[in-house]
Amino acid sequence: MPRRNAPKNEDPRPLGGGVGWARAESGPDGEWLVRAISGAQAQKTYRCPGCDHEIRPGVAHVVAWPAEDTGSVEERRHWHQACWDSRGRRGPTARRW
Repeated sequence: MPRRNAPKNEDPRPLGGGVGWARAESGPDGEWLVRAISGAQAQKTYRCPGCDHEIRPGVAHVVAWPAEDTGSVEERRHWHQACWDSRGRRGPTARRW
């Protein structure tokens, strides 16, 4: 006997021009699209603009880009979750090297 398939969501629109599932966030610095990256998905090393430290492969973090953009590579920034949450109090740091 075949099993019944679960009903499909009729309108699963990814935000940000189809670059993946993202949520909209607004703050004093504007409107942002934010996507959570699990540790298993994190394959490369990035530099967090909030603390200027590396985000190593295997570390869960968030990717954020301005809501008016489509998520182009030039606009996306990878942040530690805590740095993203406190960006209104701290702001981005200047690169030290």
